[in-house]
Amino acid sequence: MVTQPAHEPPPGAARRYPPAPRAAVVEELFGHRVEDPYRWLEDPESEPTRQWSAAQDALLDEARERWPGRDRLAARLTELNAVGQENSPYWYGGRRFHTRRTPGQEHAVLLTVDPAEDGGAAPRDAAERVLIDPVALDPAGLTTLDAWSPSHEGRLLAYQLSEGGTEESALRVMDTATGETVDGPIDRTRYSPVAWLPGGDAFYYVRRLAPELVPDGEEQYHRRVYLHRVGTDPAEDAEVFGAGLPATTYYGVRVSRDGRWLTVTASAGTAPRSDLYLADLHAAPPERPPLRPLRTGRDDQTSLGVGEDGRAYVFTDADAPRGRVLVGDPAALYAAATGPDGVPPEEWRRLLAELVPQDPEAVLEDLAVLYGDGSDPGWRPRLLLCRSRHAVSEVAVHDLATGELLHTVELPGLGSVGGFSCSDPRVPGGGFEAWFRYGDHTAPERVLRYDGRTGEVAPWAEAPGRVELPPVTVRQVTYRSSDSTEVRMFLIARSDLPPGPRPTVLYGYGGFQVSLTPGFSPGVLAWVEAGGVYAIVNLRGGLEEGEEWHRAGMLDRKQNVFDDFHAAARWLLENGVTEPGRLGISGGSNGGLLVGAAVTQRPDLYAAAVCSAPLLDMVRYERFGLGRTWNEEYGTADDPVQLGWLLAYSPYHRVRAGTAYPAVLFTVFDQDTRVDPLHARKLCAALQWATTADPDERPVLLRREKDVGHGARSVTRTVGLSTDTTCFLAARLGLDLTAGPSAGSGGTP
Repeated sequence: MVTQPAHEPPPGAARRYPPAPRAAVVEELFGHRVEDPYRWLEDPESEPTRQWSAAQDALLDEARERWPGRDRLAARLTELNAVGQENSPYWYGGRRFHTRRTPGQEHAVLLTVDPAEDGGAAPRDAAERVLIDPVALDPAGLTTLDAWSPSHEGRLLAYQLSEGGTEESALRVMDTATGETVDGPIDRTRYSPVAWLPGGDAFYYVRRLAPELVPDGEEQYHRRVYLHRVGTDPAEDAEVFGAGLPATTYYGVRVSRDGRWLTVTASAGTAPRSDLYLADLHAAPPERPPLRPLRTGRDDQTSLGVGEDGRAYVFTDADAPRGRVLVGDPAALYAAATGPDGVPPEEWRRLLAELVPQDPEAVLEDLAVLYGDGSDPGWRPRLLLCRSRHAVSEVAVHDLATGELLHTVELPGLGSVGGFSCSDPRVPGGGFEAWFRYGDHTAPERVLRYDGRTGEVAPWAEAPGRVELPPVTVRQVTYRSSDSTEVRMFLIARSDLPPGPRPTVLYGYGGFQVSLTPGFSPGVLAWVEAGGVYAIVNLRGGLEEGEEWHRAGMLDRKQNVFDDFHAAARWLLENGVTEPGRLGISGGSNGGLLVGAAVTQRPDLYAAAVCSAPLLDMVRYERFGLGRTWNEEYGTADDPVQLGWLLAYSPYHRVRAGTAYPAVLFTVFDQDTRVDPLHARKLCAALQWATTADPDERPVLLRREKDVGHGARSVTRTVGLSTDTTCFLAARLGLDLTAGPSAGSGGTP
């Protein structure tokens, strides 16, 4: 690395931004000359970074004063968020668990309903009790409930809390009858699944090694699977799996309801493939589960669960990139797993029958099984499958024994389904009903109940709050990307306005198998209500069209994602949805990388951009946050070929002086332990230096928040962030937020 004296920014608009010296830091990497003039901004605690950040805060405060309609918008967003949220009920024994956020609450609350006096399922109208209220634990609203998992009988509850937005979960155990915490906290349990053994005396979970046991800088990695016995010192927990595997490996654990079978999945970071292991817990103590590899070293994702009927149900994209379901005998699979590479391919095919084949157009997302309670000899267990067809959910019911399609479930519209749960078949009257969430772009999410005996679907719970919503129309269009690939996009607009181009926001993600499916969004509805259009595009890199769609947008094919995005923008302009100067873009996390690439590749195409919690320096991204877990998605700068892929689109390295860049608002969160805010700081400084655009017309701004991280946040913070990003885009794209719901011009796109 060569470091030369700092040099001054060029004359022009950039001089109106806070000073940010450009250090002549240059590295020679595999023949590439890589400049990094703002490396000094990587250190958040240095005095120069503190001064620069404070100056950016002041610049943002000054800009906010010029955003009209801010108070009015904040009030409307508060109203829209106040509809709250109701989630699917989950049944363990006769006890019911579910979360709800009511109007005025900052976070959802975990509730329970006690079983009926005879031990049967909790009655629908029985009194609810609060188990965990994050705000009661922390009135400042900085504590979040990250995950929860009841024991099979519902007697105990493992739950994970994190503080200050760090997502550094600590695991505790609660007695659900009394609400008393009986175990924990167990630290270093971020992203830990919990798999209870029958009886509730012990569970398997995932924990990182202690910091003193790992190399410096690798404290977020080195996970292991452990067995914990409730009430014992976690320092004595038995390590059961993970030693010798890559430091970035993530694990999943599952135990069958009868306690016999332990399943472990292992994935290298976020790689789209997994290894599968199975242990017969009847053959050894749970502290020493005799895990055998069933399927390792394969380029697919495969998971296995053992049902109430004792059969192994396998969910896999092997030879089926849109997913299929196989079924077999777990004991036979276990017996065949005698080698280090798992069950031989020919034995795998012989021992597993295809229960439900791949659909040629729809992606398998989730499944649930209704076993009944054994009281009806004529009852045939049902398999419920949720698929996504071009990002729109559908639910089908199959015969569990044969896989035969019995019927499809009628849904309210073009929406998304999630949160499948079933009543407990071990409780009298259980095993016949299923619940799931349904949401779309036009109305708040609700919970629906499916009755397997009648095939009927009925509302079980609506959103707790009520709010008047604008008349909205949604349509899905198909356009062609630069290589002629067909890509789909949702257009959301008011239905009561005349036609004409309008201020439009284009939103995308394009990575990590994340599908952008229909859902209720107060921020989107506020934009549309004011007269704008919101476009949500299903880019390659997601899972909307299956694993092949994902892989077409990762590693050396990442540019396909950006090309799809640019093509969507051109379609919006060419079809009169919007016009030059009125098209903005938005995205966060991997979607922030998308926005950064769009701004630096096609600054002429976009007028404004919101870039939230982004990855932007793709040469050094692996050195910070959880970056090392993502090299299976992006590639690594330690490989000469892959470095070439990264440099080709890395936004920070594509900035060119003398370019009129769009207006950009970066939003970052100081406690973000996934994507370090340094990415936004560095690109913000680079764009402020390089742009020739008038800062009054196309400003480059940085919004930072303290005491909050990458994920969950309180309603108040959500409203604050959405208010600023919406006002910024409206001011730049010409959307009037002061004239009320009928503001703007134009109609159905």
